[in-house]
Amino acid sequence: MSLKLDGKALSLEIEEKLKDDISLNEKIAKRSPGLAVIRIGEDPASGVYVNNKEKACARVGIKSIIYHLKDSVGQKDVEQLINKLNFDDDIDGMLLQLPIPEKFDDQKLISNINPDKDVDGLNEKNIGKLVKNEPAMRSCTPAGIINLLKSQNIAIEGKNIVVIGRSLLVGKPLSLMLLNLNATITVTHSKTINLRKICKEADILIAAAGKPNLIDSSFVKEGAVIVDVGIHRLKSSDKSKTRLCGDVLLEDVIPKVLAYTPVPGGVGPMTVTMLLVNTIFSWQKKFGLSSTLNDLLP
Repeated sequence: MSLKLDGKALSLEIEEKLKDDISLNEKIAKRSPGLAVIRIGEDPASGVYVNNKEKACARVGIKSIIYHLKDSVGQKDVEQLINKLNFDDDIDGMLLQLPIPEKFDDQKLISNINPDKDVDGLNEKNIGKLVKNEPAMRSCTPAGIINLLKSQNIAIEGKNIVVIGRSLLVGKPLSLMLLNLNATITVTHSKTINLRKICKEADILIAAAGKPNLIDSSFVKEGAVIVDVGIHRLKSSDKSKTRLCGDVLLEDVIPKVLAYTPVPGGVGPMTVTMLLVNTIFSWQKKFGLSSTLNDLLP
């Protein structure tokens, strides 16, 4: 029987640890950790994600401040807000909720975020430290995936791992993290030839392609582990309802695999949890507090 990699259960377990860390150190720091979230425009998915992050912060004791800007603001206005937050002593973490309207240079905005507050791990200084395998903020979704695998003692070292997708949010940083953990990595993408054949050689297959139900059982070898990063809302046949699915046709794949992540409830909750971990890690570092979070930051 296939093992379900339950990200929701693991995230709640880690949250209990984070609550304890905050309560133990709040008196020394004389304040709780602070997270600033910048949202631009009215993208509905972004609204849901920001709301989930705000609720998660409240559960563990992080003070979150949401800056919801109209898409009529200019690039300079957002840069000024980021610079202001860079120097705000009560803010330990900061993120720019993506995607943002096309008129903005998102990478320039992320480059303006103080690397020590870059809880998304997307600033080029943090990416550079990842390349060099030095301690730094780690991108949340990749770090969440690795913690999910480790929680069930799924070996990474020496394994043949195929990643579908090369985005800066998931594919690239995840590949580097896995490489640093001594896996053998193949990165595939929309231009890859013989994708099915390459995927079928994977001990661990990680789908972050952004295409619903792309991966069926013909892509997966017997006994592999499959991680589904995708999240899509599809209309039902009568178009009156919607349902969530990932990049993997799970009902077809589950009988064949050793372990899998569900959608929803797999990778998604771990992404939010790693955002909390990064924020608290930054807070602890700022006040010279002892940290128990190093094992969660690959």
